[in-house]
Amino acid sequence: MHRQSVSRPLSALAVSLAALLNHPAPFAHAADVKEKAAVCAGCHGDNGISQTENIPSLAGQPDQFLQWQLVFFRAGSRKNEQMQPIAEEITNEDIRSLGAYFSQLTPPKGPEDGDPDLSKKGKEAAAGRRCASCHTDSYAGTKAVARLAGQREEYLVKALRDYKAGLRVGGGVAAMADIAYSLSEEEITALAHYLAHLQ
Repeated sequence: MHRQSVSRPLSALAVSLAALLNHPAPFAHAADVKEKAAVCAGCHGDNGISQTENIPSLAGQPDQFLQWQLVFFRAGSRKNEQMQPIAEEITNEDIRSLGAYFSQLTPPKGPEDGDPDLSKKGKEAAAGRRCASCHTDSYAGTKAVARLAGQREEYLVKALRDYKAGLRVGGGVAAMADIAYSLSEEEITALAHYLAHLQ
C-alpha cells in the first residue's frame, strides 16, 4: 500500500493566508469577539476547552495555527460537516479576531495519568519522531504549529489516523503525513495518551 500524495495546489489558500497574516488583527470590541466565539462554544466548550468527544480544545492554540485552520475550513480543503457551514460565513476580520481570542485563553491541563507506562511509551515515540522539533519542547505549539499538550486524547488519535490515511490537509501536512504514515496503531495510542496528559 502506498501513501496517498498530499501535495495539492494551494496557491489560492497561500494568497488568502498571506493576506490574513500580513495584516495585524484590527481592534475588535471585546463583546463582539466574545459573541462570535460563543457560537464556537457549542462544540468546543466554554472558554475553548472541549467537553465533547472528538472535538478539539481551542484554548491556548497558537493564533496563526487557528487562523490557518479556519481558512482551510472556509476554502473546503479541510472538511468537517459541522465546521464547513460556519467557516463559509466568517470574514477575514472574524478569522483574525477569533484566532487572537482563543490563543489568549488558558489552555486545558491534562487529566491525571492513569496509565504512566503507556505515557512512557508515548514519550519515547515522541522523542523518536522528533515531535518537539516542530511542536516545541513543552508541546505548546508555536506560530502555525498546533498545541498538543492537554488536547483531548481521542481527538489526537483521530488526527494522527487522518494524517496517516492522507485525509487531512493544511499547514504542515507533508511533514505530518510522513511521520504519521510510519506510526503503528500502538504508537498512535501511546502518543495520544502521553500528549493528552501533559500539564
